[in-house]
Amino acid sequence: MPPEERTKADMATARARTTLDIEQVCYFLYGGKVNWDVRTRLLKVVSEDPVFDKSDRRPFMTRKDRYKRAIRMTNRIYELQDIFGWSNAETTEALDLIDEELPIHLSSATFDPVFMDQCGPNLRKKYSELVINRGIQGTYLQTELAHGSDVASLETTATYFPEKQEFEIHSPTLTSTKWWAGAAGRTATHGVVQAQLILPGGKAMGPHLFLVQLRSLDDHKALPGIMIGDIGPKAMGGYGTVDNGFARFDRVRIPGENMLSEYSQVTEDGRYIRPPHAKLSYAGMMVVRSLLVGKGAWVMAKAATVSIRYCMVRRQGNRGADGLERQVITYPGVYYRLLPILSHAYIFVILGRSLLVQMEVMSKQLAVGNVSMVSEMHLTSCALKILATTMGAQDAETARRAMGGHGFSEFAAIGRYYADFLPTTTYEGDNFVLDLQIVRGALKTYKTLQSSGFSANAAAKLPPSSAYMRSLLPEFATEVSEPDWTSPRQVVGLLERRAAAMVKNRADTKDVDPSMDNRVSKAVVDAYLGAQVRGLVENLRDVLPSREASVVGKLCTLTLLALAESGLVDILSFGLLPQKAGEDPSKVLRTAIDLLCIELLPEAIGLTDAFGFTDWQLDSALGVYNGSVYEQLWTRAQMEPLNAEEPVCGYEQYIKPMLRRGRRLSATRKAKL
Repeated sequence: MPPEERTKADMATARARTTLDIEQVCYFLYGGKVNWDVRTRLLKVVSEDPVFDKSDRRPFMTRKDRYKRAIRMTNRIYELQDIFGWSNAETTEALDLIDEELPIHLSSATFDPVFMDQCGPNLRKKYSELVINRGIQGTYLQTELAHGSDVASLETTATYFPEKQEFEIHSPTLTSTKWWAGAAGRTATHGVVQAQLILPGGKAMGPHLFLVQLRSLDDHKALPGIMIGDIGPKAMGGYGTVDNGFARFDRVRIPGENMLSEYSQVTEDGRYIRPPHAKLSYAGMMVVRSLLVGKGAWVMAKAATVSIRYCMVRRQGNRGADGLERQVITYPGVYYRLLPILSHAYIFVILGRSLLVQMEVMSKQLAVGNVSMVSEMHLTSCALKILATTMGAQDAETARRAMGGHGFSEFAAIGRYYADFLPTTTYEGDNFVLDLQIVRGALKTYKTLQSSGFSANAAAKLPPSSAYMRSLLPEFATEVSEPDWTSPRQVVGLLERRAAAMVKNRADTKDVDPSMDNRVSKAVVDAYLGAQVRGLVENLRDVLPSREASVVGKLCTLTLLALAESGLVDILSFGLLPQKAGEDPSKVLRTAIDLLCIELLPEAIGLTDAFGFTDWQLDSALGVYNGSVYEQLWTRAQMEPLNAEEPVCGYEQYIKPMLRRGRRLSATRKAKL
């Protein structure tokens, strides 16, 4: 059988090995059959529309052409909304089906939720319909040249003048220039600007949000006093379709009502009304962080699907009794890397959806003045944002490397997934900075528990983000023993003891080493994630048939074991596993991971198929459904513009003279010999 036919046969064989009801698992991942049916209907419309065709040499486009194509696709989605009568939720989902970052993606993820959540009744009445129907295009202007995560130190000012009831937005220095704002470069007409509120008399009240019109609604030119444009190409070609922009303000006056005043206000005479909770101004960022969890999940899902499919049909190395080279996926060094990525994807798909539901509940509570969820949601969104974005970026690169040399091709697609997802690890809070938020919250909880004498009553009141602290109570003290690695509850117990021990150590340590806060934060978020995964595994039989619940449960357990393995340094440092001289205390754990991977391997293709990705969605030569990877690579290589001319452009000017010079020198030296 020719190799190109062998790949198809291998894929068909792998697909036939799965014991899963793919439909049932698919419905589980999408939150029910109704949601899946909606997505399928939208996907059919979008994928069959010529505007979204992916065979138009898009990898070879200039950035200018890619931007133009991006806004053309964006406009077409809204035309289709009118044609088919889609709801706003359906339109948002249709936009998410496009596998390129669009200017409007960042607008929808930042400007829309921040504005609609915090604008206040007057601005909501004036602008909400324009925002919803895209009568204006928004951007979120927070980060500056010299300040990003440190919002408190932003330099842009908003000075209030009560005599005219206006704010003056000003960029006092070069370093106060707003930078990185998605859609600001060329697309947005309005922006939510984060600026230091200055009251009459010069009193500074910290950063607040203001709506500023950036461009004319008649000719799209920048308004007087505003210098605005695109910041240029990004690393590795990522976000090539997005006009991340800069903006400077030269004493631009805006109406007093343009301060976003849902939670804090400035009265007409210049008095300040404080918000009911200090962190309410970060509510918009909490929503964005929550969205990033789901975004990371689907990046992991795509990377896992492409890499597992390719490694299932790629044969290389030792030959078996059938005379065939070994399938790459069967090498421990490959499946040990790829199956945890698949596990992460499943977990974060579910947790991402759950987090958004919690955010909706918090939003409804805030609307009636209830701020009880704010602190917990702040910590939860920080924790899951750190996990989903860090893991998502690492997993995409791990998946690419596991594919060997062909993984470096643009046509593999994973490099594109990685480049477009990578910035999420630093925006809406650099993950290392967010670590400090996690540690600060953990230390506060520890001191509260300590002051109670580590009482059971105080521990019973701990929220989910701090539940691991119960491990410090005397009744939870247990003799160190090897956990049953097949028991999610016991593995999570180990993760929780590790987190509690490290927080206690951090609280008792005067000289903090450079990596301590990062390690403590990792332990805390791992414990939180572990508890969430344990709950998910324990409830799977309520939402899936028995066989499917068993397989998905084992897949999720793989993440728990991987978390324990990644935390072994601290687990062993704090004496949480029994250690005997001359023995490796981690060997049993790693053996358990290997055995679980081997058990899951026959289900790998079925588990990736359950994501429901079409070839159009993945746009990967190596991740095609039928396994025809080599034909796909060959076909796409023929589209390379360098191959269009014979000889290649530049031959006469550069290659030909170089070759002639080389031959002349070679002949001269040979004659001398």
